[in-house]
Amino acid sequence: MRLPAESYVLMPNRSVAFAAAILTGLTSLASAQEADRQVPLGSDPGRTVLSTQGSGPALGFTLRGGVGVAPSYFGSDSSDASADVGFELNYLRLGEFTIGNPDPLYEPRGFGVTGSFRYIGERSASDDAELAGLNDVDASLELGAGLRYSAENFEVFGNVRYGAIGHEAFVGELGADVFLRPSDRLTLRAGPRAFFGDSDYAATYFGVTPGEAGASAFAPFEASGGLLSTGIEIGAGYQINDRWGIDAAVRYDRLRNDAADSPITVDDDQVSARIGLTRRFTLGF
Repeated sequence: MRLPAESYVLMPNRSVAFAAAILTGLTSLASAQEADRQVPLGSDPGRTVLSTQGSGPALGFTLRGGVGVAPSYFGSDSSDASADVGFELNYLRLGEFTIGNPDPLYEPRGFGVTGSFRYIGERSASDDAELAGLNDVDASLELGAGLRYSAENFEVFGNVRYGAIGHEAFVGELGADVFLRPSDRLTLRAGPRAFFGDSDYAATYFGVTPGEAGASAFAPFEASGGLLSTGIEIGAGYQINDRWGIDAAVRYDRLRNDAADSPITVDDDQVSARIGLTRRFTLGF
């Protein structure tokens, strides 16, 4: 059973320092507890994994930290630099209960359960003058889960999340990736994406209430949920060694239906990109 909390955080500029502090704190905490319970794997003295002996708690996870560029808000025709933070749970052992595999180069196959989260920064007219008259939209944190099927050369997945903080709406995403491996350390991936949101989500980011219309240059617009965007993501990952790696991705989305028809939307074509370092941690307690 696989449970990677495969996740991403896109933050506005004002959140970069906050994100960096979180990442630094997690890295320091993990580094302080790591290594003394690791054992060599096979004949490669530089490759280590958590010892499989005993039944004490053990944890293996990957942190990603870097920078990204994304639209200033959904539908914007301008982009902002952002902090990019990601987390993936690779291995968990609690007594006889085990999820994943302690081998840092392990690649799961078959069906698995995934975790998913997304952070959306605040939307404010003070940051984007063209939104003058619209109500500010608070930052949101989406939490959820999904299913994934992985094979050697492809993967398909579906995630459902809820805005536990912020928009309090449901969203979902379907996607697939095809993998190419020019070497044992370099992986290339590409595949389609489809994003869905319920009516509360659509109203939050693409709707214009009569009150907002009276105070802005926008006409009233009642946004309905459904398919809100389709696109493609192209990415690459390079494993420097068993612990460190580089991961990058470029994503193109085309807004659909009420997301495209909204008077707030200036550009239906939305492009984002990110690049960052990944660090694998293996802890035994």
